[in-house]
Amino acid sequence: MEMEKKLYPLKFTPIASRRPWGGTALVKVLGKSFTETDENGQETPVPEDELIGESWELADMGEQDSVIENGWLAGNTIGDIMQTYLERVVGEKVFEWYGTQFPLLIKFLSIEGKLSVQVHPDDEVAAQRYDSLGKTEVWYILDAKPEARIYMGFKKEVSAQEFYDACKKGVADKLLNVIHPRKGDVIFIKPGTVHAAEGGIMVCEIQESSDMTFRLYDWGRELNPATARKMHLEEAIDLIDYGKYDASAYTPAPAAPRQTATRRIADCPQFTVSHITLCDGMAVSTSELDSFVIYNCIKGEVSLQMPDENGVTKDYRLRQGDTILVPAECPDFVLSPLAKGSELIESVTHPRPEEDSYVI
Repeated sequence: MEMEKKLYPLKFTPIASRRPWGGTALVKVLGKSFTETDENGQETPVPEDELIGESWELADMGEQDSVIENGWLAGNTIGDIMQTYLERVVGEKVFEWYGTQFPLLIKFLSIEGKLSVQVHPDDEVAAQRYDSLGKTEVWYILDAKPEARIYMGFKKEVSAQEFYDACKKGVADKLLNVIHPRKGDVIFIKPGTVHAAEGGIMVCEIQESSDMTFRLYDWGRELNPATARKMHLEEAIDLIDYGKYDASAYTPAPAAPRQTATRRIADCPQFTVSHITLCDGMAVSTSELDSFVIYNCIKGEVSLQMPDENGVTKDYRLRQGDTILVPAECPDFVLSPLAKGSELIESVTHPRPEEDSYVI
């Protein structure tokens, strides 16, 4: 009888997303390389000087569907394996909630210019109006120039009319709360929070598997036919939280630990995200997770060691900028730093509770 093939840690080809506010840091700092299909159907490299705003590391978004690049599943998309392997990928209880939609979308962002002032809907509104998941997200700041700014929520409570008028007059940013980000900061972005950014920021973004973004104000680009993008101010006006920004959603970077440590940086019904510093090996028990687990390597280099179905230990390497998905059916494994002090972002999804609540 033929042995059933087991799933294994999966790496994906990153998808480049050009943005008018993007930069070159994803290539020049994180070492990302991108290709695209030309008019003749050939894969060609994306030039290094292109303004790439986002690297979609793991996406199950239809047209934007990440392709596996390692092992016997290479060439298949995340959508393909979700349709075929179901709960073996995400875990039985997670599958019961999300079905064949992979629950998370993972990105790296490079923000040089001005990211549009925008807002995301919650799950309830997104489901009712758009038959979609909402967009709860967390930003881990990988790097930030001294002049960088993140606009997050309002300085004080405002009215919908006040904000609407400010957008139309081109002064919406005057109402927004300003954060001067630093490397290692964490920002939890609850649906309804108006936000933007500018000035040289790299971000690891973990979010729900949704591209529900409503642009409210685009720094004047919307007035120029050459740069105008679709705006959604009227459509989104009732989605916005007009209260004063809740500063508890922003966590400044702590001092770097001197030994292996795991720090939870976001915990909500949609996902749990942790920051891991590896100074020596760390064992991970998959039976305790009841979920897939995703790792983004944000510093150094890490070896993920896992036995295959024959008991042979396989070594999966993650360098800075790499992302890997460990399916739920995988056995226990060990994370070992190949450079002391290597850092990972770890993301999992849990079965949703009966009553959603946010814990930051």
